[in-house]
Amino acid sequence: MTFDHKRLIEIAKNPSAALDYEIAQDMASALGRLGRTLEAALKAIEDFDAANSVPGAEPSSPAARRKLVATAGNALWEFIVQREACGLKDARQVMRDYRVPADVQNRTGVVVPEPMRMKRPRP
Repeated sequence: MTFDHKRLIEIAKNPSAALDYEIAQDMASALGRLGRTLEAALKAIEDFDAANSVPGAEPSSPAARRKLVATAGNALWEFIVQREACGLKDARQVMRDYRVPADVQNRTGVVVPEPMRMKRPRP
């Protein structure tokens, strides 16, 4: 373990600096994790599309792709929100860098509630 003496002096002068440093580390870690989640979701769509574009291959269900798009849309939404929390406001850069398809962009932030189950009265 190495010690950064300048960092220790700064913490001694301003104890809240340690907390600020920890928060910044957590925000960066979350941003990286959410970015990897988005990449994996987009890759799943790409793999699905590639498998269905092979001549003679049996087409997969459209519902399966819709589910992948919904998952990627949610991952994109979470990533954009975390970026904004870090002060990075331009989502267009994300769309370009990650090559986010239009159908995923259109699903960003869309929440489809699960069907409500009727509660049965207790006997």
